[in-house]
Amino acid sequence: MTLPIGFKELNALLPGQVKANEPMARHTTWRIGGPADIFVEPAGVKELARLVTWVHGRDLPLYFIGNGSNLLVKDGGIRGIVVKIGRAFGKVQVQETTLIAGAGAMLGVLAAAAQKSGVGGLEFATGIPGTVGGAVVMNAGANGSSMADLVQEVMVMDLSGELERRNAGELGFGYRTSNLLGSSLVVLEVTCRGVARDPDQIRADMEQYLARRRASQPLSYPSAGSVFKNPPGKTAGWLIEQAGCKGMRQGDAQVSLVHANFIVNLGRATARDVQLLIHRVQQLVYERFGITLTLEVQVLGED
Repeated sequence: MTLPIGFKELNALLPGQVKANEPMARHTTWRIGGPADIFVEPAGVKELARLVTWVHGRDLPLYFIGNGSNLLVKDGGIRGIVVKIGRAFGKVQVQETTLIAGAGAMLGVLAAAAQKSGVGGLEFATGIPGTVGGAVVMNAGANGSSMADLVQEVMVMDLSGELERRNAGELGFGYRTSNLLGSSLVVLEVTCRGVARDPDQIRADMEQYLARRRASQPLSYPSAGSVFKNPPGKTAGWLIEQAGCKGMRQGDAQVSLVHANFIVNLGRATARDVQLLIHRVQQLVYERFGITLTLEVQVLGED
């Protein structure tokens, strides 16, 4: 197999951290996706800085991912370089009611650390399968709360390898978005401010949220969580169900029988299956309600 352009140089620069033609199905919670030309999981901040400065000025597309929990990678894969902000960026610290987490830390790990230390505010995050960095970029939320309620500042790296801190007011938080989405900045660390609360009360709320999630979401099959954003005054799941889409299939992709705003992979679903199903759902909801559902999941790659 021919090695992608730049692979040998990058492999020499970051030994043991670079893979060629890496199947993205291994790195998304949908378990779907063609190969990335070059896949890098940097061992730390210095290595990431080396990578971005090497890429800077070269005509190579660069993409950053976390746990791949809100991501559909097309079947043709991704041309360019995919960088996973993973375990090396997973440190979590609790200082009184302040939570400091590396962008690669799982959101559930941060919520558990907060509970143990008697810091409330992250109860809503129980069961959300994303990283802290991804949760900030997408302003992840549930149960009436979101990351925007907690984030104080983030540390980011630009494409010249420089570090910068930005406060919450500079992040442009909105419903399932921020101005970090689609930018050239990569989040490395997040500082959140919680509130002092009894650990047992926090645990009780977390267990309640988790039980509700297990009862109302299709956790038995790979998915990417909610596929569509909720339009104003409505929930996407209700609209999809009322439009008769619940249970609809395209290949091994199915609109979940448990929660209609989830599309699950029954085993061998392709990105094309999911895309066709998304289009059919959007079409039927528009025909019934005159509402165009917009995607909450991010789509990368080529057919």
